[in-house]
Amino acid sequence: ARMTRMGLRHLVVVDGDKRPLGMITGRALLKVRATEALVLGDSVESARDGQEMRGVLDKLPKLARGLLDEGVTARNIAAVISLVLRDMTSRAAELAELSLLDDGWGAAPARYAVLILGSGGRGESLLAFDQDNAIVHEGKPSDDVWFAELGKRLNDILHAAGVPFCEGGVMAREPKWRKSLEEWRDEVHRWVYSVENQTVMYCDIFFDFQPVWGDRALAEELRTMAMEKAARSAFFMRYLAQNVAGMDGSIGLFGNFVTRQGRLNAKKFGLLPLVSAARMRAIRGHIAATSTDERFTALHEAGALHEDDLRDFIDVREVVLKVMLEQQLADLAMGIPPSARIDPKRFDKRTRHRLRWAFKRLKTLKFVCGVGG
Repeated sequence: ARMTRMGLRHLVVVDGDKRPLGMITGRALLKVRATEALVLGDSVESARDGQEMRGVLDKLPKLARGLLDEGVTARNIAAVISLVLRDMTSRAAELAELSLLDDGWGAAPARYAVLILGSGGRGESLLAFDQDNAIVHEGKPSDDVWFAELGKRLNDILHAAGVPFCEGGVMAREPKWRKSLEEWRDEVHRWVYSVENQTVMYCDIFFDFQPVWGDRALAEELRTMAMEKAARSAFFMRYLAQNVAGMDGSIGLFGNFVTRQGRLNAKKFGLLPLVSAARMRAIRGHIAATSTDERFTALHEAGALHEDDLRDFIDVREVVLKVMLEQQLADLAMGIPPSARIDPKRFDKRTRHRLRWAFKRLKTLKFVCGVGG
């Protein structure tokens, strides 16, 4: 943290008489933390059940705290957490498939892929997460019984590992999130041509997916199909843009934070508008990237986003992610379950000023989405 604050690449270690003993480099410190992350990934890969994977999740707050103290950006910490969740989903799928073989269900009846959705797919998860996953397959309707059992076991293993069931039911065990490629084609068609608020919520999750187990080519075929269908629906694109324009309410008339019971939902008012705008523009531009920063960067490289907007939107996301992560770590230390809700008063004046700037800058997203005026 001192090296980051002072802009130093090296720090000399001295003894009690101030004589130099050695040197610490930023690269070495990051290597230590990277090794810790790799050890977590190895623990997931060798886990025999959900209970063994639970120990990995228990170590995430300590790893996040260490990285944050060493000056690692919040977006990079989110990427590390997301990779662990992807590894866990992948291992859970593998264990579920192996258990089906052991129990006499046989091998998969057709090509399939397990997908992680939402923030896990974008690589933007923090410490308040649940399950968001799905299955795409090439099977017949009669094959669904096998994939239904796979989904159920996958979700049960993750729940045992400490990744809670999704309250909204966005899980592979649910028929709505377990379909053949043709069934997904029909589902996406309904979403983009019969638009409603529920549809937008599904799109907030679905279009950010990443395959973590199974046939990646099948998953990418699904992505190509879904993006092409969505991009062709002008009404759908307009609806997504209007949805972004309507996301506001974090700052009051006098520049104060709008809170409920002393807390502000930083995900709803900070991350969601940014993520939604990047997704909308990425779909319209046929950009396959799923992370918010990569989407904005691709838009800039295509000449569709001004350099100032690119810089500011990446900064906004870092500001919001960092206060969320710091709040989550503080809450965990006090025995409070982590969430997206922050207490603005717990942050210093400079951080609150940056947060106000971030929320005000988000008001320009409607122009980026083409619905300003």
